Amino acid sequence: MNKCKTTYIVIAIFINSLVIGQEAFHNFGNVQIHEEGQVGFHIDLINNGSFTNNLGLAGFYNQNNQLFISGANQPVFFDVEVDTPFDLTLEVPVGITNFLDYVNGRIITPRTDPGIFLDFTNNGLYQGEIDADHTDGYVNNNGDLDFTFPIGDDFRLRTMSVLPADNTFTSYKAAYFFEDPNDPSTLIGSFNTDLFQNSLSIISTKEYWDLDGTLPTRVRLTWDEQSDIELLADDLSFLRVVGFSPVLNRWVNLGNSSFSGTMNQGDITSDIIEPNQFSALTIGSVLRGNGAITVYTAISPNGDGINDTFVIEGLETSPNNELIIFNRWGVEVFRKRNYDNSFDGRSNGRATIREDEQLPVGTYYYVLKLEDQKDLAGAFYINR
Repeated sequence: MNKCKTTYIVIAIFINSLVIGQEAFHNFGNVQIHEEGQVGFHIDLINNGSFTNNLGLAGFYNQNNQLFISGANQPVFFDVEVDTPFDLTLEVPVGITNFLDYVNGRIITPRTDPGIFLDFTNNGLYQGEIDADHTDGYVNNNGDLDFTFPIGDDFRLRTMSVLPADNTFTSYKAAYFFEDPNDPSTLIGSFNTDLFQNSLSIISTKEYWDLDGTLPTRVRLTWDEQSDIELLADDLSFLRVVGFSPVLNRWVNLGNSSFSGTMNQGDITSDIIEPNQFSALTIGSVLRGNGAITVYTAISPNGDGINDTFVIEGLETSPNNELIIFNRWGVEVFRKRNYDNSFDGRSNGRATIREDEQLPVGTYYYVLKLEDQKDLAGAFYINR
């Protein structure tokens, strides 16, 4: 009874800033849902005013028609409940500061405009995500904790997680695409799955993810029976997270720090990466067989004896080699003939200010020239 009274008071106070018609709830002024207040939207919401300082529940309910949230300004809600079997479509970013419940129906964002997204702020949470109830499009997360994106494509949930390297408050944005990366429907360019570093053997043509973010993180991708993982590898240990590098114009190995599941359902976690260095992410596999050269894609030269150097296994099969390392701007920072796994994050390149200068944290690119094999090229991450 108290909740009903609270809702009535909120609307009454601000009624001069609203126009409520048969098709839309139109806010021109300053609307607020107070703590324990509850407002149900059974029609479209058009927000051209201020609708951000909310502490109660905003529910979106319509059993017969699709609902829309639009307008010039982004609304930001505390708690949200979505019960819209014919979907809730966003035409403006929508923020959630506390909790979202996917009761029934999807939240749709336009893939042609990644600037419109569902925005979880302050480590916001959610529940109820399934194939029929998730966000079809882009989700943004602002926080300092691990986060799993409740994203999918059509009626198909395919989550992806970020596991940040530190506790810095930051933002990551993601969407999932159940389509061939060679022919993206909305992203600019294409991600040719025939172009990949030589340590890889095959790249998935079934699906990919778009992940935006500037700070280092591990990424966890998932698969299901429609991913056809058995076409990539006959053993899950051969799987790798792979990213398309616009600098190298090819897919590169981003590692496999852990994996779980079966051929029909599972997940795989990358090494530490910088998301913005890669145009798309998906799953691939490495070459199999004796004598293969394996390049590890992350180092942490902090003196703890773990991953302190850039390790390339199998170089004994090609001793007359040369390793060249570049930074993200293509400047050479390290070169060594007959590489011996000794690079520990210190530069000896032409741009070095002083010998043994420590390189900053970030993504770097390598070219390994081999005398009797094709050259290898890829990306790796320096963390400290």
